[in-house]
Amino acid sequence: MNARRFAIKALAAAAVALAAPWAAAQAWPTKPVTIVVPFPAGGGTDAFARPLTAQLTRQLGMQVIIDNKGGAGGTVGASLASRAAPDGYTFFMGAVHHAIAPAMYPKLDYNILTDFVPVALISKVPQVIVVNPQRVPAKDLKELLAYAKANPGKLNYGSAGNGTSHHLAGELFKLQTKTFITHIPYRGAGPALQDLMAGQVDLMFDGLGSSAAHIKGGRIKALAVAADKRAPGFPDIPTSVEGGVPSYQVATWYGLWAPKGTPREVVDRMNAELAKAFATPELKAAWTGLGSETPTMAGKAFGDFVAAEVKRWGEVAKASGATLD
Repeated sequence: MNARRFAIKALAAAAVALAAPWAAAQAWPTKPVTIVVPFPAGGGTDAFARPLTAQLTRQLGMQVIIDNKGGAGGTVGASLASRAAPDGYTFFMGAVHHAIAPAMYPKLDYNILTDFVPVALISKVPQVIVVNPQRVPAKDLKELLAYAKANPGKLNYGSAGNGTSHHLAGELFKLQTKTFITHIPYRGAGPALQDLMAGQVDLMFDGLGSSAAHIKGGRIKALAVAADKRAPGFPDIPTSVEGGVPSYQVATWYGLWAPKGTPREVVDRMNAELAKAFATPELKAAWTGLGSETPTMAGKAFGDFVAAEVKRWGEVAKASGATLD
């Protein structure tokens, strides 16, 4: 009888142990969730983070908060997020910039591949070449190239900071087109766009997501998307292939990570909530309006994608000679 009671207790204990992670994931969240965005408000990461967090707040019944921590090409916020408690209440929404950073910042105090758990791809949009039409006398990409080659060093381009995708996209463009355009780094895409619209800089190689509203409002002019097909929601913007630079294809992507050690059950729950959010008409419309297709990449597939991007951008940085000027 004692042996039977012992066996029953052991089975009960095992059932409780197996049910605990499921129960924890079902209970999560019991307090507000913070998503660290490593750039100032107004940039591309913010453009996707705000509608996403609003939708997650509705789904979870608990507030999901954006914490903007800009600086050093997004590496300040990434560093802070990597050291956050892995309790499921802090996530990190980074971008392609964080696949570029290892090649540009040799003394990073975090590793995007080992200090985070990859959660999911949030969006992927082509880079877009945008100009201030009052400063740049070009109606399309071919005219921009002709002007840049006839006036070496006269044009400048703003970026979200040294080592960001805006910076490397500009350097790659110069490398492939044999042009010289001066780089002017800012502390985020938002401030750079403000100066572009104000006429303080000539052009940007920006993620379509952050430029979308300003293009639609006529405040800046889009000459080309850096892709082989036109972007969703922007059928009137030609591609770099159509503009005569077929090799220039660059995408800006955004992703969600959790600090290393975050419970797998919580990460899986967040993935389920993201899939649910992306299926809503509201987010489908928002993503199309920002030039993005609906993402479907999560977990290991997203982690493998990031690793491949780290390798790719490391090679671009080396070939272009890009530096933290």
